[in-house]
Amino acid sequence: MSSSHDDYSLSRVPMSARRPMWQVLVIRIGSLACVSQLMLGAALGYGMTFWGALSATFLGSVLLQVVSFALGAAAAKEGLSTSLLSRWAGFGNMGSSIIGGVIAIALMGWFGIQNSVFAEGLYKATGIFNTQIWALIAGLAVTLIVVFGFKVLSLTANISLPLFLGAVGYATIHMLSGKNVGELMVAAPSGPPLTLAVATTMVAGGFMIGAIITPDLSRFMKSGKDVFWMTLIGTFVGELGMNLLAVLMAAAVHSNDIVTIMLSLAGWLGAGIVVFSTIKLNDLNLYSSSLGITNMLNAIFNIKLSRVTATWAIGIIGTVLSLMGILNYFVNFLVILGVAVPPVAGIMFVDYYILKRHRKVLDETRAKETLPSECEQWNPVTMVTWVISFLIGYFVKDFGIPAINSLLAAAILYYAGMKVYAFSTKQQIVEFAKTTQTL
Repeated sequence: MSSSHDDYSLSRVPMSARRPMWQVLVIRIGSLACVSQLMLGAALGYGMTFWGALSATFLGSVLLQVVSFALGAAAAKEGLSTSLLSRWAGFGNMGSSIIGGVIAIALMGWFGIQNSVFAEGLYKATGIFNTQIWALIAGLAVTLIVVFGFKVLSLTANISLPLFLGAVGYATIHMLSGKNVGELMVAAPSGPPLTLAVATTMVAGGFMIGAIITPDLSRFMKSGKDVFWMTLIGTFVGELGMNLLAVLMAAAVHSNDIVTIMLSLAGWLGAGIVVFSTIKLNDLNLYSSSLGITNMLNAIFNIKLSRVTATWAIGIIGTVLSLMGILNYFVNFLVILGVAVPPVAGIMFVDYYILKRHRKVLDETRAKETLPSECEQWNPVTMVTWVISFLIGYFVKDFGIPAINSLLAAAILYYAGMKVYAFSTKQQIVEFAKTTQTL
């Protein structure tokens, strides 16, 4: 299978295959303006006041914007997916395989969550079959869509995003006509209270994996300027906009169940459209997961697995997860993800933008639209930094915000660790043992 048919899963995206900014932007907004974002906003609105939820959303969104742009701009320049770029951005061959595995597992979890939402919504709307059967049908349908790659992702987003925004807009108008917005903004939360730190971590964790995989989309963009506008507009429309509307909806309906909220405010058609829109996010979850798996298998076993084959395998596994009821662990999943994934961004940022250890070879091969013939086998400083940073984010709860703590800890520890290693080994530019594994 050629690189173009396989969406360049193990190669650079050539300039001839780059897309207009708006095409990638629609997919990006579609990945943010979705049911899980409304679920997150509803969870915040159920456990916080509007102003508390606004603070948490703003802090989490700023962090996501910085991470998304930094990694996305590097990917637009290099034409590489997240897991492939990480080979020359601090993680080496084996480290990139771990990133690929983490991305695949995390996104399979998201796939299961979204598929469960879709299945429950379809069951409530139709009253036929059961949630398990609907989960099976939906999971296989999304898998089939993703098999066809980036072009079909764009087509799906172009269809479902306007419908989704229309349904949410109708629900908002209904909410505004029946409630006093000023009272909703100062209303006490209906559910158990959430702290600012936990809520911010939920916001950052809720899309941190999306920020980390920004390169999977931005590698199809033509410049860093395109990436900036794509991430900025996507964050304001999808993250801030959807979250805060869902906060008000939760306060108006006194529920954190988004299907119940949409039924109350927009009826069956609105609820059905919102549930249906999970397709546009779930296809991106599956798409990036397939890229992660192909990189992992190539890095560890030197296997060039087709992205299509990986898509079928992950789609089936994700569907099984939804049948097992993974939705029940939604909040805990967000919190753990919020501290486990950010260190990856911190390490990649320092290595690519500050240390620039592999920029020369990347520049040389980029001109030829090829990849370097070798990379580090693994980087022990990276592995130690990742573990310590996760532990800091997970256990340090009385100071700062866990997601930000883990990211900053990774950046600082990695930079310091590499400088100490360079001094101790008398190397101007640190290099570890390399592998000549070809792609």
